Amino acid sequence: MATAQEIGRMDAVTIADHVAAKRLSPVEVVDAVLDRLDRLDPVLNAFTTVVPEEARRRAKRLEAEIAAGHDVGPLAGVPTGVKDLICTKGIRTASGSHAYADFVPDEDDVVVERIEAAGAILIGKTQVPEFGYSGTGQTPLAEPTRNPWNLERTSGGSSAGTGAAVATGIGPFSLGSDGGGSVRIPASFCGVYGIKATMGRVPLYPGTKDERYPGVSSWESLEHIGPLTRTVADAALVLSVIAGHDDRDRLSIPSDDVDWRRAVDGDLRGLRVAYSPDLGYAAVDPEVRAVVDRAAEVFERDLGCVVERADPGWADPYESFWGVVVNESDLAGLRRLADSLGDRMSPHLVDVLRTEWTAEQLTSAVMGRKAVHNAAWRFFRGYDLLLTPTLAVPAFEHGIQGPTVIDSREVEPFYWLSFTFPYNLTGQPAATVPAGFTTDGLPVGMQIVGRRLDDALVLRASAAFEAAVPWADRWPALLDEMGL
Repeated sequence: MATAQEIGRMDAVTIADHVAAKRLSPVEVVDAVLDRLDRLDPVLNAFTTVVPEEARRRAKRLEAEIAAGHDVGPLAGVPTGVKDLICTKGIRTASGSHAYADFVPDEDDVVVERIEAAGAILIGKTQVPEFGYSGTGQTPLAEPTRNPWNLERTSGGSSAGTGAAVATGIGPFSLGSDGGGSVRIPASFCGVYGIKATMGRVPLYPGTKDERYPGVSSWESLEHIGPLTRTVADAALVLSVIAGHDDRDRLSIPSDDVDWRRAVDGDLRGLRVAYSPDLGYAAVDPEVRAVVDRAAEVFERDLGCVVERADPGWADPYESFWGVVVNESDLAGLRRLADSLGDRMSPHLVDVLRTEWTAEQLTSAVMGRKAVHNAAWRFFRGYDLLLTPTLAVPAFEHGIQGPTVIDSREVEPFYWLSFTFPYNLTGQPAATVPAGFTTDGLPVGMQIVGRRLDDALVLRASAAFEAAVPWADRWPALLDEMGL
């Protein structure tokens, strides 16, 4: 009989195997994780809505199905949170905004349908900044989500609660979305694994698609849904469930060319790997650079790759990215919401909406995106993988959108995202692995980027690095302090 603490520190593969083999009851698992949530969430603010009664009902149904000998799916009994930008039928989906504070969708997102059909048990919705237009855990609806490694720091966003939950064992995986880094940002800040597959591998609907809901309907060609997990094998398991074509998403592509769960197997000997500590232009915190420098050496010293320092060759696309975001937002609808909400809307979002965007700015952003894509495919003809820091800085204090000085250089408040959003512009697969810690104990992530459609190699490289530099057994001190 496993203890509640042991269950809280189990990975998804282990829980699903134990539940299917009747070594663990799904009711026992859900009770243990809900108890963990009750104790941790007042400290972390990771969840915006919790559904304990429905989770326990589903666990009991699953237990009966197992007793009857039914196939219960590859995620049998695994508790999970879902980011509050992802629609859940019958469960409030507020998207971090007063405009949707009481909104209850009439349909699930595709990924929610798929994880529940695979046996996962939804325990609640995780905290997000307003409509995901931030890399932090600040929202007008609640206190900010706190980083479990240092409660005075942000957990990152916009999958803010997702990162904090997975880092503390409130479910072994949780779904996030990533329009400019929002899976990789909280994974990096919270010391866990996060991956976005190639654009279209994981379908989205109604998220980014339903024109009836301003804010919810934004970021269509940028947004990916992906898992945050403690292990690479868990991420591969979740991707095996949520990836695959769906006709509700016009950008969806087939995924039957990837054996997701076996993709983590194999070595990397002989691969050509580029390492760029700054993409040729980004400001980077010196301590972050030093941690990722050491992590990149593992690929040559321990994994048999040929590693070269090389930059991908595009000009800084910061302005282009924000132009694409605005171009894919319902600007008229969001401005109406801003008018009605007044000071209840996030100030930085209001600033974006009140800007008088010109046609030239928006079309130049589209051209800038094309330039990044063209530089990327040319670069990746010479390299199998690219390694970079995931973020330019470690987790910073609450109340700001980002530091305005990095390595003595004055920058825009969102500039610390320089390494993540280019791969939303290109749609390439990108993951973040825990690379090490700063001297004051904050996690630092390293990003692994592959060619478009080469998701399997990104998973294999992630798993190889995980085997060389294991991270899954390192937990925030907060848990020991709370007896968890």
